[in-house]
Amino acid sequence: MSVAGTSTAPEGRDGRRTAAPRDREAGPGVDPDQLPDGLVVADEHGRVVGFNAAAARITAVPAADALGRSLDKALPLEDLEGRRWWQLTDPYGGLAIRVRQPERNLLLPGGREVLVSARYVRDEPLGPVRQVVVCLRDTEARRRTERSHAELIATVAHELRSPLTSVKGFTATLLAKWERFTDDQKRLMLETVDADADRVTRLIAELLDISRIDSGRLEVRRQPVDIGAAVSRHIQAYVAAGQRAERFLLRIEHPLPALWADPDKVDQVLSNLIENAVRHGEGTVTIDITPSASPREGEDGEHAATSVTVSDEGPGIPEESMNRVFTRFWRGSKRGGTGLGLYIVKGIVEAHGGTITVGRAAGGGAEFRFTLPVAAPAYLA
Repeated sequence: MSVAGTSTAPEGRDGRRTAAPRDREAGPGVDPDQLPDGLVVADEHGRVVGFNAAAARITAVPAADALGRSLDKALPLEDLEGRRWWQLTDPYGGLAIRVRQPERNLLLPGGREVLVSARYVRDEPLGPVRQVVVCLRDTEARRRTERSHAELIATVAHELRSPLTSVKGFTATLLAKWERFTDDQKRLMLETVDADADRVTRLIAELLDISRIDSGRLEVRRQPVDIGAAVSRHIQAYVAAGQRAERFLLRIEHPLPALWADPDKVDQVLSNLIENAVRHGEGTVTIDITPSASPREGEDGEHAATSVTVSDEGPGIPEESMNRVFTRFWRGSKRGGTGLGLYIVKGIVEAHGGTITVGRAAGGGAEFRFTLPVAAPAYLA
């Protein structure tokens, strides 16, 4: 496949080169302006003959100003140590065996960072360079990814520091002064250590889940799931922990379709949503389980899925935050947490082929609704 517009540009009436005309009937060419990356092409004399729209956007230099100029003037790049890039690499006068420059971070005037790679085009091996083809990429997407990784590391470090400090402090105290404590005091310290160890285990499990979600390797082992019984278990656990039974309202619309899902992961979704309603919401926590249409496109059947709605009567989620609820590190309040739970919930639901939404409940609080298709394991299909 050829790339249109990279041949030597003709001279205009004012003596400056203009963009090479594109032959719209030349066959399967590619318009350089349609490329997502910046493309800069220099001829055998080092003059710019191709400068696409992405290159103009990344460098903030109009194509008309770049075409016809020498490559080092149209694209004045420096490395991170302040050295002029084209003088350093000398594409036209350097070693004749070179065919490319691997991608690396360079700086535009003003200090803006870009990713640059180059290809040296020769008519024959060891011959003179006929064209230098330069690819430019904006680093903003990579910078966002790096910031996200840095935030994840900082969050993990912060969340691990507190329980590990507690574990270390209590175990060191018990080892040094075991005989001075009563049995009740020892039990209290060991229970605290046990709870903090559970907290560390949960955090590690969250990190593993995020890794699997991001890489598309989250496995779903489908089994028959009684979603009503699963919700009831969570409610009973909260009541046993001291919550009032009247605070929970479970409503199930029968008949429900047979649901095949990963029971452990469904429990993880329910645990997170109900915990959010209890911790951040107010009033009654209502859980509605209903049959619904499949969330999968092209699947018919009025009752081909099961929907679970968890709502509360608290202040709810601000409208401006609705689109960030399922992103990493979003926190609905300052009451702790890693801000990873709802991101993982969304990944689990989508791994099942389902959907999850957030909105405002009738009582004014937050309302989360997820829908799972009633799929069966492959061996039963």
